[in-house]
Amino acid sequence: MIDVRKLTEGAVLLAAFAALLLITISVPPLGVILVLVIPLPFIIFSYKNNLKLIVAFVVAATFISFIAGSLMGLGMMLLYGFAGVVIGYLLQKGKSRTFILIASSLTLLAGLVIMYAFVVGFMKMDIIHELTKALNESVKNSEEMLKAMGRADQIEKIKEQNSLMLKQIKTLAPSGLIFSSIAFTFLIQWLCFPIAKRFGVNVEPWGHFRNLALPKSLLWYYLIALGAMLLFHPQEGTYIYSVLINARSVVETMILVQGVALLFFLFHQRSVAKGLGVFVVILTFMIPLVRYIIMLLGITDLGFNFRKQFEKKE
Repeated sequence: MIDVRKLTEGAVLLAAFAALLLITISVPPLGVILVLVIPLPFIIFSYKNNLKLIVAFVVAATFISFIAGSLMGLGMMLLYGFAGVVIGYLLQKGKSRTFILIASSLTLLAGLVIMYAFVVGFMKMDIIHELTKALNESVKNSEEMLKAMGRADQIEKIKEQNSLMLKQIKTLAPSGLIFSSIAFTFLIQWLCFPIAKRFGVNVEPWGHFRNLALPKSLLWYYLIALGAMLLFHPQEGTYIYSVLINARSVVETMILVQGVALLFFLFHQRSVAKGLGVFVVILTFMIPLVRYIIMLLGITDLGFNFRKQFEKKE
């Protein structure tokens, strides 16, 4: 027997999704924000229904997105819709906010990789290649300006800087994609969860950032990546080098986050003003030495339970 209430609710949420999709595509300035709200109908429906109904909802949304926005609409639905389904279903199962963030980030990352492969394979448009062309054009324009200003001696320096930047972009593109997925997912939750609560979705609040505790296995991953770099000395441009450098970049960033959390914890224990913690975080992005000190704090916290030892002394 068909549940009329669920059917009506599903139809309303599909209509809301179609409206959000159309506005996002038709009005780009608004679309920058609304694209982060597209997962909302999927979050609400997935939270309240079983897998069978969720699949039916996704199939219907797929047809609607293609009719409303062609391939662009379909791409947005597959990217943000599936992320919304994962978030809503995990909320239904009572998973923690951290677990939901990781799972939905991986879902969004998989969608981004598939879309990138589709764009490169079928539309013959490589985003990284286009970015490289744009940077090279920028360098040429800079060369002409420097020649006109009589500062031709600076041209080689700019070329070297541009070459180094291009190498970093190509090498660190995978880790950049990972960080982008996490950032987008965090923004999606930040915007959608307060609205979802008003529709009966139970969302557990985030704990205090100072109590953040990442898996201790991160330390082992870091040591493995660092040890492999020192042991094998892979050449730049090779597949092994790309894997190791990206793994190291991702793990180092997470250890840095753990170090910042520990710093805020210590400041809280000592009743130090939060402004000082924010100031130290700003210095972390400006001064490499501060960054290394914060990373050392993160490693200490992960490896030696420094936080618990401090609590015992307190």
